[in-house]
Amino acid sequence: MKITELFQRGEFVTTAEVGPPKGINIDGVVEEAKTYLSGLTAVNVTDNQSSVMRLGSLATCKMLKDAGLNPIFQLTCRDRNRIALQSDLLSAAMFGIDNVLCLTGDHTTLGDHPGAKPVFDLDSVSLLHTVGLLEKGEDLGGNKLVGDAPSFAKGAVVSPCSDSIDAQLAKMERKVMAGAQYFQTQAVFDSEKFIAFMEKAKQFGVPVQVGIIIPKNVGMVRYMNANVAGIHVPDSMIEELKADKEKTKAGITGVEIAARIIKECKPYCQGVHIMALGWESKVPEILKLAGI
Repeated sequence: MKITELFQRGEFVTTAEVGPPKGINIDGVVEEAKTYLSGLTAVNVTDNQSSVMRLGSLATCKMLKDAGLNPIFQLTCRDRNRIALQSDLLSAAMFGIDNVLCLTGDHTTLGDHPGAKPVFDLDSVSLLHTVGLLEKGEDLGGNKLVGDAPSFAKGAVVSPCSDSIDAQLAKMERKVMAGAQYFQTQAVFDSEKFIAFMEKAKQFGVPVQVGIIIPKNVGMVRYMNANVAGIHVPDSMIEELKADKEKTKAGITGVEIAARIIKECKPYCQGVHIMALGWESKVPEILKLAGI
């Protein structure tokens, strides 16, 4: 099911993401998703996240779909040229996977194969444009497709807590013009920054899901502050994680923080996207605490 259909009906869309394993044993990922994420609208599958080689996103999406879940195919431009990107999109459509999230992708130097040659033949904006062409029955080379054209719910990413809101709004506008129908955000830890961004972003009339990462410990959030562009974890939240080390270690504090951020942001967005990073078992509790 296309998640855009639910946005159009005014439903608050809930998604979470899973990362394929670094190997071919997929049963654990599928079972965890079935156990903890089956009540959500859809499940994102990351595409060699952080430039670390893993099992393919498309294959994992197919396995999740066969298990009764609704996958979102994350597709990055880092590892494929325009021929391979279009081919994978057609393959996804053939498998009945009709949700896609278009990403440029992290540089290869950040991952476990730093010597790999990055491709970046397209970026996220031109990839969105490409999806639109395929939906019209034509490829980037101007050649007609044979038979039925694919149809996707086309998603993109935006960073609402970036230092430059205007730059993010400009990127968002370009993506909307290229065909983006929904957005999932980079992780939000500062609700006030998110709300300020959304007051300006609502001009585009495109649904936005607030991105949530469960803060596991002080070291994790300090690392993100120092190394992840577009993320800002307030000092007050760091102090909250430091206050009760046992509570934080058990994941209770992180779950409470995640649920609180969702509650604060919910009136200003159309859904939530949870990046659990191995804590998928905590997703149902977070949504329950958030009143969803």
